[in-house]
Order: sequence, then structure tokens, then C-alpha cells
Amino acid sequence: MDEKLSRVDPKLLELLVCPLTKGRLTYDREHNELVSEKARLAYPIRDGIPIMLVSEARELDD
Repeated sequence: MDEKLSRVDPKLLELLVCPLTKGRLTYDREHNELVSEKARLAYPIRDGIPIMLVSEARELDD
């Protein structure tokens, strides 16, 4: 397993919500991001820390 991916605490992921919609997030292991389907945004995880800023999020393609 990639070291970067293994550092994300699963309990933390359960508690986080999208800062824009307050909706659930799903973990995208391939891109190492937290995805908000409702907002169509993907929040990066850097050094095991989710970056929960809308300005840092990537817009999802349809």
C-alpha cells in the first residue's frame, strides 16, 4: 500500500463533511481525495491531512 494513502485515519474520514454542502464525503483511493458528489468537488489529502478548503478542491468532471 502507498505510504501516503495509509496515513489517513479512517475515524477522521467518518467525521468529516463537505464544507460547502455539509454532505457526506467518499474516499477516492486512486486520487487520494475526499469526494463530495453533491458539490461535485474533490478535496485533496496531503501528507495524510485532508485539505477541506473549497478554494483547494478540484471540480469533478461529469
